[in-house]
Amino acid sequence: MSTATALSSSPWVDAISSSELAEKGKMVVKLDGKQILLWRSGGETYACNNRCPHEGYPLAEGTMSDGCVLTCNWHNWKFDLETGETLIGGDVLRLYPLREEAGRILLDLTDPPAEEIRDKSISGLADAFREHDYERMAREIVRFEEAGGNPVDVLNHAFAWAAERYEFGMTHAQAGAPDWLALRDRLGSRRAAERLIPVLEIVGHLSWDALMQPGRYPFTQDVVDDFDADALEDAIEREDEASAVALTRAALRDVGPQALRAPLERASLRHYQNFGHTPIYLEKTYELLGLLAPETAPALLLPLVRTLCMGAREDLIPEFKSYAPALDVWKSDGDQVPDGDSFRGKGVRKCLDMIARSGGRIDALYDELLYAAADAMLHFNADYRVHTDKPIQQNVDWLDFTHAATHLNASRKICQGRPELWPNALLQTGCFLGRNAAFVDWDQDISEWRVEDPEGFFEEVFEGLLDHGEPLYIYPVHTLKLATALKEEIARSPDAKWVPVALAAMNRYVHEPAKKKHMRRTMKQARKFVQAQG
Repeated sequence: MSTATALSSSPWVDAISSSELAEKGKMVVKLDGKQILLWRSGGETYACNNRCPHEGYPLAEGTMSDGCVLTCNWHNWKFDLETGETLIGGDVLRLYPLREEAGRILLDLTDPPAEEIRDKSISGLADAFREHDYERMAREIVRFEEAGGNPVDVLNHAFAWAAERYEFGMTHAQAGAPDWLALRDRLGSRRAAERLIPVLEIVGHLSWDALMQPGRYPFTQDVVDDFDADALEDAIEREDEASAVALTRAALRDVGPQALRAPLERASLRHYQNFGHTPIYLEKTYELLGLLAPETAPALLLPLVRTLCMGAREDLIPEFKSYAPALDVWKSDGDQVPDGDSFRGKGVRKCLDMIARSGGRIDALYDELLYAAADAMLHFNADYRVHTDKPIQQNVDWLDFTHAATHLNASRKICQGRPELWPNALLQTGCFLGRNAAFVDWDQDISEWRVEDPEGFFEEVFEGLLDHGEPLYIYPVHTLKLATALKEEIARSPDAKWVPVALAAMNRYVHEPAKKKHMRRTMKQARKFVQAQG
């Protein structure tokens, strides 16, 4: 390896003598920390970065074929040094202009304009996104930042790529994004590399969910003449996505996303639906709207509208059929607030009856319900994580218990500005409590899960999420959402009686993770199902 010399007041660098390269065929020269591979092949001379853009192995140990095709022998990536095209592989190999003058080979090592580098990294990120190439997504995000870009800006592109790839609307990838960005903000400026992890996790999750639903599911391009909030809510109730999207587009064109918030909030809490995801999804979408570029609004709101149109409405099934009657008898002046412990072992109907009598004391009822939700989660019967001989209706795990708390947290934020929705939100919590009552063990010893240092505990949880090691995005994003919600609730009411119970529940959840794959259970249940069909 030789060291090149820069020529004064010139972009050209004296790299090596032409005769030496002709004699050796290939050489690596070094300048300012860059290793440049020069290769004489087929009468032509080529210059490229010696580090393969895949994993950095030296291309000088590669093979040249067809005159200008360089193969990295570690993973068989192939690069056309004539055109700069990557023939096999992903990332683009950096080529350098060269000229021969007075028996010397001169190189131009001038970096391309920063904007050009950022554009190429976004293009590369799009390719990696389509294949869920996690490592390449990481490299392209780093390249974008190194070229002076704000890495959060890549999310504007990622959400646009994802929007029409979700058949059933938005996923936890979008719902978890603002919490990942909040975690990024907590890191401050002390760890540059780690501050990119939340961005990568968002892009990776969006990519994974898109890959799981191959194909495109475009939204109508129709736009109505005038936005009508009542018409939007009615279209969602009728599951008329085309009309709902046309109305949404009109609002975005004429008045902005905030005009959509009221009808979407009403729609999100109108039913106990989609296992309580819809108010969480709505609240997190609006948080995200405040963090990303305004032009990203359609890519965030249209999948939300699709979710509201397509979400399963569980209050219409037998298990939750008492929800609508409970709404009808809600006592807005009721003051019979039940103690959180009184929900133990109660089914859906009884929980709803107790809640409906307490509408005159919303704050007190909210705290008791948060206590009851945390209490049930803390006492989850973990045997249900691993059973193999029960019906599919009893396939219950930790994620089923996290939703009550995160649903309450999101609903509180909505109902503070829209108090008429409190009956819906709190009765829906009763649906969670009554449904989960069958899957708890009140007699187990839970003393070991007590948290003595809440701040230290949350710090440990958030730090762990930066290197969680979980290949399935759905699990860490639930941990993040739950930790974020509980931390917000504790900040609001640090001395509430539910605080130590919620901390203990979170502690147990973190240390008794879900079983991620059920081979024996799945096959047994599939066999019984098929046989029952006849």
